Amino acid sequence: MDVNAAVAAAAAIAGVLTGVIAMLAFRWSERDQKRPTRTSLHTDAVLPPGVDTVLSVLRSSAVVLDEADAVVKASSAAYALGLVRGGKLSVEPMLQMARDTRRDGEIRQVELDLPRRGTGRGEALAVSARVAPLGSRLVLLLVEDLTEARKIEAVRRDFVANVSHELKTPVGALSLLSEAVMDASDEPEAVQRFAGRMQIEATRLTNLVQELIDLSRVQNDDPLEDAEPVRVDELVAEAVDRCRHQAGTKQIIMAAGGTADLHVWGNRGQLAAALGNLVENAVNYSPARTRVGIAARRISAPGGDLIELAVTDQGIGISDKDKERIFERFYRVDPARSRATGGTGLGLAIVKHVVASHGGEVTVWSAENQGSTFTLRLPEAGAARDRAQQHPDLDDEAGGAPDSSPYEPLPAPEVLP
Repeated sequence: MDVNAAVAAAAAIAGVLTGVIAMLAFRWSERDQKRPTRTSLHTDAVLPPGVDTVLSVLRSSAVVLDEADAVVKASSAAYALGLVRGGKLSVEPMLQMARDTRRDGEIRQVELDLPRRGTGRGEALAVSARVAPLGSRLVLLLVEDLTEARKIEAVRRDFVANVSHELKTPVGALSLLSEAVMDASDEPEAVQRFAGRMQIEATRLTNLVQELIDLSRVQNDDPLEDAEPVRVDELVAEAVDRCRHQAGTKQIIMAAGGTADLHVWGNRGQLAAALGNLVENAVNYSPARTRVGIAARRISAPGGDLIELAVTDQGIGISDKDKERIFERFYRVDPARSRATGGTGLGLAIVKHVVASHGGEVTVWSAENQGSTFTLRLPEAGAARDRAQQHPDLDDEAGGAPDSSPYEPLPAPEVLP
């Protein structure tokens, strides 16, 4: 009986101790929760009223530093750019700017190139950093990402330089040829020869200006505003007819197959120009007595059926290093051959913009000295109309030249006279 009493007493004492410990832990937890944290001290007590709200709506990456260079507030964009790591500003030049501004109160601005996070290729981010005092103790850092703006500016600068160069060549040739005609005014054969060269250069200049106009139009116009169902066989026939003379001169056979009863939705003129450019390139870059094929088929896709148009040649082909650039304005795989054929380097750029603005894509397969296959994939007439109604804004800069497998052999080709 005494033993049971002792056990009961021990259990009672243990229960009392457990209750006391639980009460103390609860009190300590309440006290700890009420104690202001480092973050709450900075954001609630240090940041001036309204600053937190303003920073949350800024498009720039924003970082607020205190007098100890600790990060008080940072936007998600600042973390994405890698400006803030471990609660500290990780870019030393920006940190030094913040210290100088805290010391003298002057606003500072600088442009920097930062390593891109997550890539091991040394790519850099171009940013503009602006530092200003925020109250008596804080410093505000605003960072703008200028990478895309610099890319666009570089493209614009290269475009202007290329246009100037391309226009200068035929204009200079016309000037020299006109002087030659004047000097040879008493030699009818020389005048006729120089006049023929002038006509060739004038045609080259006319083609260049027209392709610049076409490129500007496909970049700025929405082809789906006046869209209509377009028969694929009519597009193919128009493209073949456009190149019939050049193909006949080189004894190139043009064959088409699978184009019956297929329709795409879009601007007929732009689609005809895009397909015509591909067929013309195939003829120009193919040796004599070869074959150019144009095939079409319907393929299934998650967003609706697509119409696939492939232009295949047996020409000189394209190297791997050139495939990534062939859709750039004025880029030519073989400049010497382009001068001989009158190429301007704008044809494939026009193809890319036309296809992208119609909600499609263009791909290329090629092997040197074996030939090339350019493939257009465009939404079928019904699917394209539905897509245009659901997504009226199309990015005409999308698309490119991803590598793809060779197009399968042409089905039952029909030789066109």
